[in-house]
Amino acid sequence: MKRRSFIQSVSTAIALGGIGSGVARSEASTVLELASEAPSLQQPLARVLPRGLRPGSTIGIVCPASGTNVEDIREFADLCRQWDIKVKFGKNIAKRTGYLSAPDSERASEFMGFIEDPEVDAVVCARGGYGVMRILPMLDFTAIRQAGKIIMGFSDITALLIAVHQLSGVVTFHGPVASSTFDDFTVKSLRETVLADPNLGPSAFSNSKLTTIAPGTAQGTLTGGNLALVVSTLGTKYEIDTTDSILFLEEINEEPFRVDRMLTQLWLAGKLQSCKGIALGNFRDCEARGTSISPVSFTLEQVFEQRLSSLGIPVVYGLPIGHVRSKLTMPLGVQAELDASAKTMKILEPAII
Repeated sequence: MKRRSFIQSVSTAIALGGIGSGVARSEASTVLELASEAPSLQQPLARVLPRGLRPGSTIGIVCPASGTNVEDIREFADLCRQWDIKVKFGKNIAKRTGYLSAPDSERASEFMGFIEDPEVDAVVCARGGYGVMRILPMLDFTAIRQAGKIIMGFSDITALLIAVHQLSGVVTFHGPVASSTFDDFTVKSLRETVLADPNLGPSAFSNSKLTTIAPGTAQGTLTGGNLALVVSTLGTKYEIDTTDSILFLEEINEEPFRVDRMLTQLWLAGKLQSCKGIALGNFRDCEARGTSISPVSFTLEQVFEQRLSSLGIPVVYGLPIGHVRSKLTMPLGVQAELDASAKTMKILEPAII
């Protein structure tokens, strides 16, 4: 039996309560053993650049976390048609299983199905929500590496992007999900990052309205995503490696004290100290709203200054990343330059071939 099919069948048996038999217990143990086979952070893999999108390419739209509906991804489908790119819809897009699109085994199977489908050139997640962490042990990172496809999303998809990049070596993309809004800014950044067009160079972003938390310039490997998801995987084989990185973080609907707590956890884990620079998103709706643990709260900027300014590395706050209407596409695994004094972020090399 194929490794992926075996894991799916055992996962289904576990979900149905079949671990009561000796056979099921043995198979469940094998699943745990297979999950432990993935490379650790001490075994870095050679980087794999995915093949860029071209006219005639096909994008598979999957739901590895929560579900959505076809109407919500119509704008993205229209954009793909403008680029002469075909779209293949996953079967779980409009499904609901509680706050998930489908049971774990079905979501993992759908994702790996698109990875292994020779007709699909890229995999874009329909939305975030919650659920990616539950399927990480069911994914075949060797097959993902061999396929070398674009994988893109944000929010809960952060856990997938970091795990895939670190355990397969494939560059992944923190960018819009299929249910995002595709305004001119978002489309421009997406084009510059994932389209195979010789007239498009690596992207750069500059905005004088950004806030410099700590000045300076640094270069490093780009990585990051949603703060809560980055923190949630600490202590697991899927935790983020921030060594010599430009770490970008974004968040939504978290009080300053919760942002403080998560940044402090990253600091206690040694993740912030190993960065070359830190690029913060605009942290949408994260200022105190009168429901905090105290009548008086620090502002978000004060939290960033207290937690990050003493690291001795450049830190900037306010980039359009993640939970905002107009967003940058950020490739995990390529070299980037952050100039917190000039308030610029540059991708220094292509993220695709």
